[in-house]
Amino acid sequence: MLTAGDDYPLHQRSEPIAFAGTDRNFYDRYFFNGQSADGRLFFAAALGVYPHLNIMDAAFSVLADGVQRSVFASKVMHHERMATSVGPLAVEVVEPLRRLRVRLALHDGLAADVEATGLHPPIEEPRFVRRIGGRTLMDVTRMTQNVGWKGAVTVDGRVTSLDGGRGTRDRSWGVRPVGAADPQPPAPPAAPQFYWLWAPLLFDGLSLYAHTNDDGEGEPWNRSAVLVDHATGAETRLRDPRFAVTLAPGTRRAAACTLRATLADGSAVEARMVPETHFQMSGLGYGHPTRGHGAFHGALSVVSESVELASIDPAVPANAHVQALVSAELRREGQPALHGRGVLEQLMIGPHRPSGLSGLFDLA
Repeated sequence: MLTAGDDYPLHQRSEPIAFAGTDRNFYDRYFFNGQSADGRLFFAAALGVYPHLNIMDAAFSVLADGVQRSVFASKVMHHERMATSVGPLAVEVVEPLRRLRVRLALHDGLAADVEATGLHPPIEEPRFVRRIGGRTLMDVTRMTQNVGWKGAVTVDGRVTSLDGGRGTRDRSWGVRPVGAADPQPPAPPAAPQFYWLWAPLLFDGLSLYAHTNDDGEGEPWNRSAVLVDHATGAETRLRDPRFAVTLAPGTRRAAACTLRATLADGSAVEARMVPETHFQMSGLGYGHPTRGHGAFHGALSVVSESVELASIDPAVPANAHVQALVSAELRREGQPALHGRGVLEQLMIGPHRPSGLSGLFDLA
């Protein structure tokens, strides 16, 4: 059950706000992405709170003209979880569960002041629980919401309006690996394995959210698909959702992806996704070699980074985590096809038998 309080980074147990249970990996995070109405600019932002590490970090990343530029910021938060700003980056909850504002003061040519408004109430995804032996690797709750954007992003003095732009935001909290690596993993050692697809798609008056976490055999340990009507907020859970992914040769990235499922009456639902440009999630700290989530960089640290997409090698494991901008087509029995857009987030580490992957990072 989601409430207005879930939009604030205060999740905990029955103790003072400074304490969030006992797991040092507890975190609370905002994530946003968006695309300008003309499709020329894509951006994403994140802000994470790590109560037991006493660190807050944030990142803002812009993809335009084949170049992805990022600003990373980290601070010691002095246990003040409500002060959701890190250096030049800030997230403000304007109206819980509906409107949020993201600001980036000018830094190395990048600036932004944008506001997201939910196109419907956020959905609550199934709780993510994954254990290795007796140790909890993930125990996470997440809510997701497609949004409309207004405001502007500035790149080297060039201002791009986000008015009329669309995107997705999520809020997640719980336990997942953050900060320094665990010095003693469970015995016996287990090879890493993580298969993740997430497809928030936006059509006229309708959103589709689908995701899967699979084990090495391709069996899902967390999978869901839901349609949301923007006008009413009504959610329709899809039955037996299945992803069919064709990997691009020499990569672990999807060249094409189709979601198939059924409605309660047995009628078929199909969403076809065609990946276009790939946004590197490392530009927000996900798997970044030096600016990973929860890493300590002193009292306050702000740095920037610029990467040309043409120089990125998809065969390198550090580049595996991406959000592909996709065009999408939704087909439901007896209804006209709908055309829309969204992203297909992908992270494939270790074996996944249905994809023909058997090693830590063998390629299609």
